[in-house]
Amino acid sequence: MNSEIRTGTAQMTAAMLISGTIGWFVVMSGQPVSGVVFWRCLFGAISLLVVCAAMGLLRPGLIGLKSAGIAVFGGVAIVLNWLLLFASYSHASISIATTVYNTQPFMLLALGALFLGEKITTTKLFWLTLAFAGMAAIVQAKPATAGGHEGYGLGILLALGAAFFYALAALAAKWLKGTPPHLIALIQVATGVLMLLPTMNFSDLPGDGQSWAILITMGVVHTGLMYVLLYGAIQKLPIHLTGALSFIYPIAAILVDRVAFGHALQPLQLVGAATILVAAAGMNLGWTPARLLRARTG
Repeated sequence: MNSEIRTGTAQMTAAMLISGTIGWFVVMSGQPVSGVVFWRCLFGAISLLVVCAAMGLLRPGLIGLKSAGIAVFGGVAIVLNWLLLFASYSHASISIATTVYNTQPFMLLALGALFLGEKITTTKLFWLTLAFAGMAAIVQAKPATAGGHEGYGLGILLALGAAFFYALAALAAKWLKGTPPHLIALIQVATGVLMLLPTMNFSDLPGDGQSWAILITMGVVHTGLMYVLLYGAIQKLPIHLTGALSFIYPIAAILVDRVAFGHALQPLQLVGAATILVAAAGMNLGWTPARLLRARTG
């Protein structure tokens, strides 16, 4: 494993662990979904503006018009992704919504094959299919807190929509290889501020310090820091490895959901989580089904 892959792997792991706590912050903020996303974008933009200025990334000519347009496209996709994902939490639990959301590696793999010429091997399909089976097991183990069937189904659809828009944003980041990830993230959250500004009601702002602290943390840590790590990793890693490491996110979210809100994991959920981890390890370590079979029979 070369140094670029090692660095990208560390960045992606850290980004996914941070992402695993986002559901707790969304729920505890007590704000409507559009408001949470707006403040996340605004505080993220402020923090990233400071970082980009300190790094000298605001000088003219650093990013071309075409690249800026791709970054804006990714920003639109990211904002739609957040809106749909956060809305899904109220229909399905954080654990279920987050795990369904992580079907995005399948979408990203297909988009990579269509637009980037990435090769889809039989081994990659095997591990992604196994991960999907684990996800399906978790979805089938519907928690009692998920509400009625109609609401639960809507939550699944919202999470799937969020996954699609995440895959589009990741594809945009891949097209921008060589562009500083700090600058990409700044353009994208600034796009989010402009998108959501017309929807904001500034006469109904959070009324306590805890809510503001949560929103600021979501902007600085879950947006500024996390997306710099994420886009830096995406630019260094092949798509199949990005997809494998992304499965850290739902496992972290399930654990946070259990600790913070007491949502107990059912046996089928535990089986599904373990299956996803095995699939992620298989893609990370380059295992093949044939090699595993030989090791087992040898």
